[in-house]
Amino acid sequence: MKKPIIEVKNLIAKYDETLVLDNIDVDIYPGEVTIILGGSGCGKTTLIKNILRLYQPIQGSIKIFGKETMGLSQESLEPVLKNIGMLFQNGALLNSISVFDNIAIPLEQHTKLPAQIIEKIIKVKLHLVQLEKATNLLPSELSGGMKKRAALARSIALDPQILFCDEPSAGLDPITSVKLDELILKLKEQLNMTIVVVTHELASIHRIADKIIFLEKGKKLFHGSLAEAKKSNIPEIVDFFQSGKF
Repeated sequence: MKKPIIEVKNLIAKYDETLVLDNIDVDIYPGEVTIILGGSGCGKTTLIKNILRLYQPIQGSIKIFGKETMGLSQESLEPVLKNIGMLFQNGALLNSISVFDNIAIPLEQHTKLPAQIIEKIIKVKLHLVQLEKATNLLPSELSGGMKKRAALARSIALDPQILFCDEPSAGLDPITSVKLDELILKLKEQLNMTIVVVTHELASIHRIADKIIFLEKGKKLFHGSLAEAKKSNIPEIVDFFQSGKF
């Protein structure tokens, strides 16, 4: 039986005095696409940011690759985080530099590879996301879908074992969204990645989800397969799959 690649136990998170995540237990398994769902303000993105220690949890246990990360210093946490990629909702590309230079950032910051090797890696990543012709373009010269693919190339620059995606289809037209989902699945297979996605896009969920985590008012309402979620008869989940949005 596979062991979880991420284990979250009894996680509590707050913004100031506001409780955002209330005693969350979640296991994420390797090689799967896990979708985090829930209404606005339910804690979806907060869960990701606490796992990655972008925010500091109040209490709980977070194991990644079997290693407890709670209490680790930033220096001790860095080797763990180097094996994790993050695709931010807006792409978070630096507008003043080229696509090539954006993708080079993690390679230059976290490796001691020579420039010619970094160049080869960047070309491979751009090929994987079908963006070879955009190497020297600025982010402002890219379409919405191209920006997401460029950001995706940067997020996989260090060959992460885990990829987090925060609303990857946000702002994309339906056709571009389909292509991005297909690319995410392709990368999962080719690079043997575990992928965690925050999204509310119903069509996207049906295309890529292996497992569903459903949050409601900071609590875990459901965790299981997509098929199990649709048969759960939990009112909030029934409403979601009937309406497709909150």
